[in-house]
Formats: sequence, structure tokens, C-alpha cells
Amino acid sequence: MKTELREAAVVTVVVALFGALLGVLWWWLAPSVPLVGDVVDNGWVVYFKDSEGEQAIGVDGTFTLLALAFGLVSAVAVFLWRRRGGVPLVIGLAVGGFLGALLAWWLGVRLGPTQDVIAHAKEAGKGVAFSAPLKLGAKGALLAWPLAALVVHLGLTALFGPRDADPYQQHPPQGQPKDPYGAPQA
Repeated sequence: MKTELREAAVVTVVVALFGALLGVLWWWLAPSVPLVGDVVDNGWVVYFKDSEGEQAIGVDGTFTLLALAFGLVSAVAVFLWRRRGGVPLVIGLAVGGFLGALLAWWLGVRLGPTQDVIAHAKEAGKGVAFSAPLKLGAKGALLAWPLAALVVHLGLTALFGPRDADPYQQHPPQGQPKDPYGAPQA
């Protein structure tokens, strides 16, 4: 059991650290959401340049698709490393995927444009488009990595994992035919 817990801890840490790569990819591949600043009643107002644009949804979709890919890759890697599986290993894979998604979210937001949109609008100037900060609107996307990893690992274990001996295997008595329908053997 100590070995399994040690392996689970290693899987958790390694998978979580790959969240940094996910965060960088999300920052790099996510579409830019254009905002525009304007002065109204001696105060700055910021609004979407294209109010019907789908870039904000694209930011969430990019994160989700990347997280699903990371879940698939991490599950395959863990399965190839330890084919026998085990509950601690699977829990480590899920926890590592969730921590990796949190790290990716945090890092992507930090790498993206500033969170102070009013200051960014003042810097860009009145009527000039600038990029909105990265924001994950669909917080359920944080579960994409661990869920994908669990489903893929379960499928790989079911298809290619080691098999236990059948405890209820039926053996015919001596001298009896092996055909379950009683057909005589030639």
C-alpha cells in the first residue's frame, strides 16, 4: 500500500505541474476579446467592441478543449507507466488533473492582459480597442481534465488491463463432454 500511495503522490504532482503548460497554451491560443473605452459623464466606461461576438465563449471553449486533451494524454501516460491501476493511482490522477486545471487557470489569467480594464482603457485611449483580460466564465471547465483522465484511464484499464482469474470458472467432471449443450465429442 505504501508503494501505491507513493506512486499516487508522484502522479498527482507531475500531472498538476503540467497545468503550467496548459495555462501557457490557453493564454497563447485563446481568442482575444476586444473592448473599447469611452468617457461618459467624466468617468470611463468599458464595453465590448462587438456585443454579439463569440470570443468570450471561445476563451472558455479553448480552455475546455485543451483540458480534455491534457486529460487524455495524462491518462494514457499513467496507464502506460502503471498498467495495473489501483484506487490511489486513479485518485492521484484525478486530483492532479484538478490541481493542474487550477494552476492553468491562475497562470493564464496572470499572463493575459491586465485585470484593471479602466486603466487599460485610459492607456489605449478613447474609442481604441484593446484586449480584455482572460477570464474563465464556465468554472465547470476546471473539471474537464480530471473527468477526461478518469474516463480514458477506466477505458484503457477495462480494455488492456490485467485480468483477474475467474473464481467461478466451470470445469466439467471427468469423462463428461466440454460442450455446454451436450453434443458428443469426436
